[in-house]
Amino acid sequence: MPIAALLALCLVGFVGWAVVVDDPTGGEPTAVVALPPGTIPATPNGAAPASEPGGAAAPADKPGADKPGTGQPGTGQKGAAPAAPAGGQTVTIIDGSTGKRQQVSVGAGESKAEAAGDGKADGKPSGQKPDVKVAAVEQSLLEATRHGHVPRIALDGTRPSVAYARKGPPASEAAVRVALVVGGLGVGSSGSAKALEKLPPVVSLAFVPYGTEVGPLAAKARGQGHEILLQLPMEPFDYPDNDPGPQTLLTSLTPEQNVDRMQWAMSRMQGYVGVVNYMGGRFTSTETAIGPVLREVAKRGLVYIDDGTSPRSLASQFAGANNLPFAKAAVVIDAVPSNAEIDRALARLETTARETGSAVGIARALPLSIERLTQWIKQAEGRGIVLVPITAITARAKAS
Repeated sequence: MPIAALLALCLVGFVGWAVVVDDPTGGEPTAVVALPPGTIPATPNGAAPASEPGGAAAPADKPGADKPGTGQPGTGQKGAAPAAPAGGQTVTIIDGSTGKRQQVSVGAGESKAEAAGDGKADGKPSGQKPDVKVAAVEQSLLEATRHGHVPRIALDGTRPSVAYARKGPPASEAAVRVALVVGGLGVGSSGSAKALEKLPPVVSLAFVPYGTEVGPLAAKARGQGHEILLQLPMEPFDYPDNDPGPQTLLTSLTPEQNVDRMQWAMSRMQGYVGVVNYMGGRFTSTETAIGPVLREVAKRGLVYIDDGTSPRSLASQFAGANNLPFAKAAVVIDAVPSNAEIDRALARLETTARETGSAVGIARALPLSIERLTQWIKQAEGRGIVLVPITAITARAKAS
């Protein structure tokens, strides 16, 4: 008797649920989609079709539904589905009250010029940031490892440092060229946001591989036209009191262990033109440590930037021996983060560039540094300084 009562109670509950719950799709799987304004076409009377918030995506092979993106009608609905734009997809909107389906196309793709972030596709001058949010990564330039995808030279010889270089008119050889690198992005949300907001695309941005949003931030920076760099954590002289973080390359590890740690860092973001040391005074001055790492950088078609903080660094020697495109920062702009010292450092950078034809300055993504750099950049062109991305300064690798 108790079992019969329990079964009766379950039956009553199910019937009650079926009466109360309005689900015309009968429990069919649904997906919520964010649609840009104006995406859903109007009905003949001028009103948008009624639907539940977000609608639902219908499976492409469901009987009676149009086949998304093919323009072929299904077996149970008249009319051809609208063709999805390049890089987009066709979504079926289901009316929550009648179950009626209507297909719309969302997610139009970017043009190649927009993806490159050169500021020309939307008619904006090259010094302004285009409205591109995401930049594509070439699959032919990626190699799968146990940590994830890392850069490689493509089978046709294309190097990531060339494929991801900022496109623009080359500066004259007679021009006084300055490349600015701002590092420390990816770990501080405020500093990263300020750098992306304030700095023009010609400034190269370097990312530390630890932040949870480093990948999306790097992609956004590329989409705005910046060349990006990976900051590779290396052992300083006062390690472990001064610790660059997990996966730091250490002089006590074997070359294989350091290359494995390096590949972990390389897999954290994509689309960068090269690598810059993050700390690393001891590591870059130890031949048996820095040598294998720079050979790996060269093997993967990247450039290497020495941040100029250690006079004992052997990076330039190994770069030359391995045909590795290389540059060294002449001035650390915010070694002393004050208005007066940053301005003096920028004056030294400008003097060095005039004496040698080109110079690299490096700074951190500090609010003060970004503010002073922004002001200096606005005035530099009037003094005959041509700002260039970092790949315009690094020596080009010879054809292999």
